[in-house]
Amino acid sequence: MTTPTTAGTLRPTRTDTRTLQVDSIGPVEVTVQDRDRTRPFLLLHGGGGVRTMTGFADLLAERTHSRVLLPTHPGFGGTPKAAGLTGVTELARAYVAMMEQLDLTDVTVIGNSFGGWLAAEIALQESPRVSGAVIIDGIGIEVEDHPMTDVSGLSSAEILSYSFHDARKAPAPPSTAGTGPSPDVQALIGYAGRAMSDPTLAGRLRDLDLPVHVLWGESDRIVDPEYGHAYAAAIPMATFTLLPRTGHLPQVETPEELLGALLDLGDL
Repeated sequence: MTTPTTAGTLRPTRTDTRTLQVDSIGPVEVTVQDRDRTRPFLLLHGGGGVRTMTGFADLLAERTHSRVLLPTHPGFGGTPKAAGLTGVTELARAYVAMMEQLDLTDVTVIGNSFGGWLAAEIALQESPRVSGAVIIDGIGIEVEDHPMTDVSGLSSAEILSYSFHDARKAPAPPSTAGTGPSPDVQALIGYAGRAMSDPTLAGRLRDLDLPVHVLWGESDRIVDPEYGHAYAAAIPMATFTLLPRTGHLPQVETPEELLGALLDLGDL
């Protein structure tokens, strides 16, 4: 697959496997889709796996002529996971190491669901290579009276029913999906724990001093909009945008509207 660049030529999307050296963790192997259109964006998928972000990565690269990197989190999609990747902070450090290896600057990190939590943790690493973060229906904080839906015991089909405003827009579950949790949900639990939250995260977010935008689907039943408001409130000077007629996965359900909101916010 190829898409046009600003110069009118065509460059293919590359998929490479990189070995990163991360202090105190050791070598980390990450598979990355790289849509190279100059200005860099790092897209981070959630528990649904990389397929929930691939279409939006294509749209973002085509419309903004930007470089869009989309890694598969180690352990997802059957990829190997280094023993030292014991939590979200360690994975964030691995992605900072990847940005350093690629010599990226002025990176905007965009994450959905678990990827939103990961985007926040990357921002908290205070890397000079990161200039901003976008959290889309993120998880990770604890909000009284607005807990995250426990997805650990749900099938892929059940998770989709909680994730979409219009169930007709939900992709079919993978043909290999059974009645229990998918392998990617198991990989998610390996990073986030069964609670899928960190009681220290909201307090640590007060230290962020770079632009952060929080966007939320009004019909999200995994983490409701009040949870989203609390996420934005925990981050100094963060903006909050409610996205109508969409659920937990705006990049899948309403990608054009999500792209428009990011353009309006000046993220792109």
